[in-house]
Amino acid sequence: MSSAYILTLSCPDRPGIVHAVSGFLYERGGNIEEAAQYNDHGTGLFFMRVRFAYGQLAHEELRSQLRPFAEPLKMSWRLHAAAQPMRAVIMVSKEGHCLNDLLFRWKSGLLPLDIRAIVSNHRDFYQLAAGYNVPFHHIPVTAAGKAQAEARQYEIIESEQAELVVLARYMQILSDGMCHRLAGRAINIHHSFLPSFKGAKPYYQAHDRGVKLIGATAHYVTADLDEGPIIEQDVARVDHSKTVEDFTAIGRDTESLVLARAVKWHSEHRVLLNGHRTVIFR
Repeated sequence: MSSAYILTLSCPDRPGIVHAVSGFLYERGGNIEEAAQYNDHGTGLFFMRVRFAYGQLAHEELRSQLRPFAEPLKMSWRLHAAAQPMRAVIMVSKEGHCLNDLLFRWKSGLLPLDIRAIVSNHRDFYQLAAGYNVPFHHIPVTAAGKAQAEARQYEIIESEQAELVVLARYMQILSDGMCHRLAGRAINIHHSFLPSFKGAKPYYQAHDRGVKLIGATAHYVTADLDEGPIIEQDVARVDHSKTVEDFTAIGRDTESLVLARAVKWHSEHRVLLNGHRTVIFR
């Protein structure tokens, strides 16, 4: 019986890396099913994602052989079992459009996730979580109790062994410490009006200014608020005939779609970090 694996890697660029990787897999009975690579001439880095079928070695034994192979190439790499869904925790506040969309896609088999828990600073969606048989954790957040709330949130994330945390319209700013602990495995979604329309009711502000494009951005969470490496963006065109309610509805649809794409690509190990940017093998 063969198993499918996904190998992602980055290293300083040099001739022969593709040959070396494919040769390594071939010598161990691997059959490449999908491969993509990218040379960043600006940074001198090489990125690659390979999906391959394999039947000779167990996962851990293959990992142990990859280590000495990667070392002389100064290669950062990760090996994933393709059939293993990614363990995820979703955080949400009082706007549930992204949460509802993710749960439906997950239950429909469209996202390779194992959603282990939903965490919220409000109780609004406990019934929605129950309908999908996902544990719901209500953790109120106050200015005085923010550190304790984040400690409890992180305890849940770690106890569920979450590989991904999705901020599905979670309307609290994470502390720098929390951002660092979740580096590279937390995705946020927000409208793309920033920095023009900050604060409450951005779609009302956009409608008042007569904007013609509504957009959304999904990015990795960093201590720099809303400035993490971008994974996906999209826009929808609007005009003078649209009401502020139309703006809001279109914006929510765009946010849901953009977040779903970002979560899908991340959970399929298609996103590699490249400094403050991303390389995405779609």
